[in-house]
Amino acid sequence: MELYPIETGRFRLDGGAMFGVVPKVLWQRTNPADEYNRILMAMRALLVIENNRIVLIDNGIGHKYDEKFAKNYAIDHETYTLESSLHQIGVSLEDITDVVLTHLHFDHCGGTTALDNNGNPYIIFPNARIWVQKRHLAWALNPNPREKASFLKENIEPIARSEQLQLLDGETELFPGFSIKVVNGHTEAQQLPIIQYKDYTILYAADLFPTHGHIPLPYVMSYDVRPLITLQERQEFLPWIVNNNVILFYEHDPYYECGTVKINEKGKYQSDKTFPLKEITG
Repeated sequence: MELYPIETGRFRLDGGAMFGVVPKVLWQRTNPADEYNRILMAMRALLVIENNRIVLIDNGIGHKYDEKFAKNYAIDHETYTLESSLHQIGVSLEDITDVVLTHLHFDHCGGTTALDNNGNPYIIFPNARIWVQKRHLAWALNPNPREKASFLKENIEPIARSEQLQLLDGETELFPGFSIKVVNGHTEAQQLPIIQYKDYTILYAADLFPTHGHIPLPYVMSYDVRPLITLQERQEFLPWIVNNNVILFYEHDPYYECGTVKINEKGKYQSDKTFPLKEITG
């Protein structure tokens, strides 16, 4: 198995929304804000290559946005794009055999599609199966008012119509050494890949633990539709992460790709080591 972080670009979200009830004086220590109170966010996908499979987990925001959208979210594709990051490791869009989407918020699935010359969206991975949770797709196609701004039709409807779509119904081992865990606090049926790599267990943390600054238990996003469920899910995950030396792969942390968790002298969970993925892949 080969693992590669795939940087797809950067954007910014409101820091208060990203940390919920946690005061700014605390969260700005790990995630400093700009003059608009927005924190920098990565959109980091993960590429898993094994045997004849080339699996891409999430794919960023894509390029279908207009100037207003780009300004509101400070979208930055100057340094990183999905295509350029894949090209650096010799992988093309046509090579991707599977796309696993943790959920269908625009910053996770927008890169699945692009616009053709007539302005119509099409899937850019012609040979890939696209894996989505069945319950989540139904949720995203009929969004609640709270999440509606995150579920964009031009992202979701082409996926829903595509023959490439593969619907999953709950937790499963998708491939050998690649299993799926489902959580429901951030959104309905977000799927988190768990990868067995050599002697390591890696959790693609998506929006359960978006950055290393979100490890403390109550650091729950205001974006979560069921924050108390998120809290419960984090209470279940954190002991497992600590006790099994699980490595978190951070999708949104702009500074660190991976990290571990420890219990501090006060008995609370906190970020421990942070490091690039290549530290374990060589």
